[in-house]
Amino acid sequence: MQTAKQSAKQIIDQVSDQASWDDIMYELYVKQKIEKGLKAVEDGFTVPHEEAKKRLLGNAD
Repeated sequence: MQTAKQSAKQIIDQVSDQASWDDIMYELYVKQKIEKGLKAVEDGFTVPHEEAKKRLLGNAD
């Protein structure tokens, strides 16, 4: 598993040479969110689809 620094370097190396600071920050943000979501799944912090619909829509169908 890569460290955060290694992942950041890899992302920076992959973006276009014309990438702005905002472009780079966005790519880093997306990578962080994906890793956080995968960790949540791994740790069992998920909600079944039907339960999520009930919570969001406020109905008990």
